[in-house]
Amino acid sequence: MTTTTTSLTGGGGGGGGEDRVLATAQQIVQSLNTPKEVREDMLLIFKSFDNRLSGISDLIKGQDELQRFQAAEKVILSFDSSLSSEPSHHFVSLDSQNVAVDYFSALDEIINFMDHFSIDPPPFDDDRSVHVMVERAENAIQLAMLRLEDELHHALIRNTVPLNAESIHSSAKRISLSFASHIDENLDSFGDTGSDRGYDRFHSRGTSFGDDVVVDLVNPDAVFELREIVDRMVRSGYERECLQVYSSVRRDALDECLVILGVERLSIEEVQRIEWKSLDEKMKNWVKAVKIAVGVLLCGEKRLCDSVFGDLDENYEMKELLNFAEAVSICKRSPEKLFRILDMYEVLRDALPDLESLVSDEFVIGEVRGVLSGLGEAAKGTFAEFENCIRNETSKRQVITGDVHPLSRYVMNYLKLLVDYGEHLDLLLEIRDDDLYHFQNDFGGDGSQFESMSPLGRRVLLLMSQLESNLGEKSRLYEDNAMQHVFLMNNLHYLVRKVKDSDLGKILGDDWIRKRGGQIRQYATGYLRASWSKALSCLKDDGTGGHSSSASKMALKEKFKNFNACFEEIYRIQTAWKVPDEQLREELRISISEKVIPAYRSFYGRFSSQLDGRHVGRYIKYTPDDLETHLSNLFEGVPDVLNQTRRKGT
Repeated sequence: MTTTTTSLTGGGGGGGGEDRVLATAQQIVQSLNTPKEVREDMLLIFKSFDNRLSGISDLIKGQDELQRFQAAEKVILSFDSSLSSEPSHHFVSLDSQNVAVDYFSALDEIINFMDHFSIDPPPFDDDRSVHVMVERAENAIQLAMLRLEDELHHALIRNTVPLNAESIHSSAKRISLSFASHIDENLDSFGDTGSDRGYDRFHSRGTSFGDDVVVDLVNPDAVFELREIVDRMVRSGYERECLQVYSSVRRDALDECLVILGVERLSIEEVQRIEWKSLDEKMKNWVKAVKIAVGVLLCGEKRLCDSVFGDLDENYEMKELLNFAEAVSICKRSPEKLFRILDMYEVLRDALPDLESLVSDEFVIGEVRGVLSGLGEAAKGTFAEFENCIRNETSKRQVITGDVHPLSRYVMNYLKLLVDYGEHLDLLLEIRDDDLYHFQNDFGGDGSQFESMSPLGRRVLLLMSQLESNLGEKSRLYEDNAMQHVFLMNNLHYLVRKVKDSDLGKILGDDWIRKRGGQIRQYATGYLRASWSKALSCLKDDGTGGHSSSASKMALKEKFKNFNACFEEIYRIQTAWKVPDEQLREELRISISEKVIPAYRSFYGRFSSQLDGRHVGRYIKYTPDDLETHLSNLFEGVPDVLNQTRRKGT
């Protein structure tokens, strides 16, 4: 069959004529009031009779698009509260999700209409019609975006899961303890407690979280709904507005998390005015908060953002944490702050690789590195302040019992904890050119040992040498030479025990410990010589006891009398002295017994029988066994035990 082509315009079949033919055909079919499918079939039949009706398929498609657009527009407008007296509802909060599905489908229709319109516009009668359709579509999308902003804000708040700090801490893999950072700047305030009880206050350095610590920051069931909203806002070109809403809600939620973790929003000026006890607690909270923020919250935010957006950096909580760390790094230097500063440095340095993988904003990472550098400088400056504190400690106050000096306890407990941070301090501390000269000339140290040590090892050795020098100066405050030796023996023994019981032993080495052990024995020998030489000289046999003459007996009486006086004076004074270490105290008593008891037993056995009469008790007051019993009361820190015992017996 041959297809006949007829010109309805009488012209050459121009574009305007074709449009009129198409419009006429469509008008004829629509006037028949038949179903849509029948009308489309009739128009396709017309197409087979006239090639000017070749665009009939596009016309049908365009009409369908217009009808779908109008239906979608109606749905969008129905949710516009400005056009209705009914109160606005959040469709994501309704029990039935059909409303949300219908709304999203309508919005998709309009978005697709605009996308298709920009490539292949449907046929319209004139340019004004095109302009009107574009305005209607843009208006519908704008109204929808306002609605979705509100929906996103509501959905995020409604589905935010509050942080359960206790649950997070219970998931910890390890809790490490360290020496309390509350160390008073004024050494005198420690008092002569005679123990480390005031120093061994332990505090939690923080918690290390395992890879399995995962928290839901938003209800998992809501992620699909959030994704549905975000996807349509981004497709409509409203990504910026979407991010603003999301960031605002999540920032508020994370601010609440930081408050729960004990981190307050403080200015630099406020931080610098805080008293140390309060600042110490805030620094401790900061260390925990960084671990949780990086190990839990940031990772959780990253997972949430990947689920909702695909990619988004959440940096606001890090900025808040960095502000506090920056303030701490420029605070006044004082030794008691060092451990907390090192905790902060350590946790931020350990967190840096994770932050670099989680945060793509180089400016934020640069800020982290800057704060880390500032904390490092603060740690170095605070360590130097501690060194100056020891170097300049020249108080004249005595420990009246000869016990361990507070300075010894302060420094050793400080250093004992300091070596726990050895890895970081070796990176921070510099090797100074004048340290070797100072060590050799001021303390007579071994240069070869010093040069082989790490930066921290060198500074520890210098501090120990300075401490020993200070203790030597303080021993000269005692007029009693015997007490000088007891004081030095007590303090050096304490130093050695602390070194052996900690990682300080690895730094200072066995040779240092052996040398100090020899010095302790020398101090013990010096004590014996200073305390007991005079008493033992009374027991020497100079020939006076070999005769029974009155002169000889008087000489023996004088010797016993003088020994009794010496022994009682030593006993009266040295029962008030204190050797706190039980083993050292027993060893010193044994040394005294080995030196005094055999000499007295020999003298007593040879000459006591030569003295008789009613008043012999005035001269021979003690048997050898009595002396041994009394010696066991020395160095207990309880004065005048002998006289107390006598008073009880009378």
